[in-house]
Amino acid sequence: MRVIEVIDSHTEGEPTRVVVAGLPDLGPGSARERMEVFRRDHDAIRSALIREPRGFDAMVGAALLEPNSPDAVAQVIFFNNVGFLNMCVHGTLGVGRTLQHLGRIGPGRHRLETPVGEVFVILGEDGSLSVDNVESRRHAKDLVLRTERHGEVVGDIAWGGNWFYLVHTHDQRVGSDRLAELAAFSRDVEASLRREGVATPDGLLLDHVEVFGEPTRADADSKNYVLCPGGEYDRSPCGTGTSAKLACLAADGKLEEGEVWRQESVIGSLFEGRIRRTERGVVPRISGGVWITGEARLFLDPADPYRHGILL
Repeated sequence: MRVIEVIDSHTEGEPTRVVVAGLPDLGPGSARERMEVFRRDHDAIRSALIREPRGFDAMVGAALLEPNSPDAVAQVIFFNNVGFLNMCVHGTLGVGRTLQHLGRIGPGRHRLETPVGEVFVILGEDGSLSVDNVESRRHAKDLVLRTERHGEVVGDIAWGGNWFYLVHTHDQRVGSDRLAELAAFSRDVEASLRREGVATPDGLLLDHVEVFGEPTRADADSKNYVLCPGGEYDRSPCGTGTSAKLACLAADGKLEEGEVWRQESVIGSLFEGRIRRTERGVVPRISGGVWITGEARLFLDPADPYRHGILL
């Protein structure tokens, strides 16, 4: 029987399950190389950790591994209900809180290795957490898309560790009372992007749709709904999505270094974002609240027909 130890948390409402022990040996290599080994040889374990009956579709997993670089605190691989993620900022914040919980980090700036490069977790003296994400950039501005069921929409394509179509012109109201409608709209947009063959410059999937609306909170600049790969919505304001938004704002001259952008999620939680400009784009810093919710030992019993999750 395989026993896997995990620590669960949530970042502004979005769950993270950090695997701290019990994974199979993924061999040497970078985070991307190990992610490919995980995908090729051990995908059933990914499914077991995230799918029902142990998990649920909105959960994101993070495998905590030994780093290659001596000045990194850990290497991390992210995954969800349908596969692996290039990057996950809410999950990185969850990893930061988990490392603090384990006594492996104290206040300061700590390097992590991810499949898309190095990122940094910043733990404040007051317990606050931020992430300096990978360099983010806009690829296309005001891309007009004709959807099958919702008419014409307009948005930007941008990279924030994952690729996003950020829909800013549409007929939807973003609110927690419209989750079914927003899901249907976002799936229509996603299908239309694929039908039209909209591609990214690096060949990675354009697999996240982010819809923007007016904020509900007085301290927020915008409200969003984010459809993630696998069909669930992000309960947090989405860290890679907020990074993509910051890159677009900076490219339009609407956000300068030192300014704060406050992104509200569809459930009302909040991320704060700041930027540092680079030659190609921006390095976003995303801050949000993170709470440990539990520790568990998960059993993968060979006699259990659903040990690898319910595959529907």
